[in-house]
Amino acid sequence: MSHTKTPLEQLMEDRKSVRKYKEGVKIPREQLQHILEQATTAPSSSNMQPWRFLVIDDQDQKKELRAIANNQEQVETSSAIIAVLGDVKMYENAKQIYDANAERGYMPRELADLMITNSLDLYGNAPEEVLKNIVHFDAGLISMQIMLLAKDMGYDTVPMGGFDKVKFAEKFALPKNELPIVLIAIGKEAAPAYGSSRLPFEQVIRFS
Repeated sequence: MSHTKTPLEQLMEDRKSVRKYKEGVKIPREQLQHILEQATTAPSSSNMQPWRFLVIDDQDQKKELRAIANNQEQVETSSAIIAVLGDVKMYENAKQIYDANAERGYMPRELADLMITNSLDLYGNAPEEVLKNIVHFDAGLISMQIMLLAKDMGYDTVPMGGFDKVKFAEKFALPKNELPIVLIAIGKEAAPAYGSSRLPFEQVIRFS
């Protein structure tokens, strides 16, 4: 059965992991901010929104970052690096988040109060490893949105997990509650990305 691709399907197909970028392309910070702001529609555990962003668009900073990112060329040649961080103390914002939900009429005040209490109790007493898993998962959700929004705006991206996270945290003086999770290079491709195959769909799906 033939199927005409929807704009979203075409966008997802067009998005590739680009590693060769045109040097000297500057993306206005307003555009970077717009991409990130729109990406925050992503879901997150209990709506705690643990993502934090550090945008590195200074050329000297990118050159220094390349040294702690496995010498990956795109760190230096792309227009900017969006570092997606995860705040393991995200639950400290529970009152702010659920107060706003109640004020905007998204939920009754009583439910908002219950969610605040439950969030502080659940996450405040969770082991550090559990919190790390949560913020990594949520960072993955928003990272995909960032890359699709960037492509929709005419920019290319590649996500990178291969970098020295300890040195990154030291270099950019991250507070202890913020974990560097993924770096996303963004810019204009200088060479097309390689195509990439996918496993047969029958191999990856089961119904139960």
